Amino acid sequence: MSTYFSKCSHSLLAVAVSVGWAATVQAELPTQQQEQAPGWFRMLVGEYEVTALYDGHTAIDTSLLKGIEQDEILRHLDALFIDAENGMQTAVNAFLIHTGENLVLVDAGSAACFGPSLGQVESNLRASGYTSDDVDTVLMTHLHPDHACGLTNENGEAVYPNAELRVSQADADFWLDEARAAELPEEERDFFVIAQEAVSPYQKAGRFSSFTPGDELLKGIVAQDTHGHTPGHSSFMLNSDEDAMLVWGDVVHSYGVQFADPSVAIEFDSDPEQAIRTRESVLESAVADKHWVAGAHMPFPGIGHVAKDETGYRWLPIEFGPVADNK
Repeated sequence: MSTYFSKCSHSLLAVAVSVGWAATVQAELPTQQQEQAPGWFRMLVGEYEVTALYDGHTAIDTSLLKGIEQDEILRHLDALFIDAENGMQTAVNAFLIHTGENLVLVDAGSAACFGPSLGQVESNLRASGYTSDDVDTVLMTHLHPDHACGLTNENGEAVYPNAELRVSQADADFWLDEARAAELPEEERDFFVIAQEAVSPYQKAGRFSSFTPGDELLKGIVAQDTHGHTPGHSSFMLNSDEDAMLVWGDVVHSYGVQFADPSVAIEFDSDPEQAIRTRESVLESAVADKHWVAGAHMPFPGIGHVAKDETGYRWLPIEFGPVADNK
């Protein structure tokens, strides 16, 4: 009997010590951390190094999607576990391309134009191992603020002082036309003013030029016409060795809806019908050619493939892994 109680005493003591130790450890736990890791992701496209740079996120109200009923929007989003109660969370991404001869940035992010949840392109570029001085070319898919505000700092100076800024001729003709902007109501003028201020230091430094669809802007980087979202919206096809990637800008804003139904437009499209035709064509080509896609508003890192399904398309995001294994 005494042996039994002795064993029980030892067991209870062990439990007490264990509970006490656990409570001590629990009391010493640090507070939960709210920060994420730096937002960059790197892969190879042939011999070209592509680094996705996270600018941040914003929320888009579902009412901005056009040509579809709200209950249908919610059905698509619910199927992907996307909570849209406070708007659809939408990433903003830029892409850095090291060709071996040039360091090229596609789009510059939003800087301070849309609040504290955005504006991280330059800091993530530095975290990825480069500096803004290293960039020799900036290619713009279009001149909307969430892509162009990051071209300048709070003092109106060029963030990429050694870079040639290149914009499609059609977008330059539209957004940089001061006479056109002056004729608009004040509430419609902001996007024009932002675009003009963003490119101004590059123009003054003689580092601004335009391009047209089909131009080979640098070796292996060709501009493609994907207008509709803006008059000169462009995408860039990278070709290196046997590999290819289309950096497609704003072809898709809501992956939860527009892959399932490409006929859905968004309020910001300057020509919604053309934007729909462009999206359908680009998605079909991505399926047929099986090339990589990099999207400004796809969930970070915004890189993946497009597949066809029974009714529309599906987004197949890249998996995290060693750079060379992502070729």
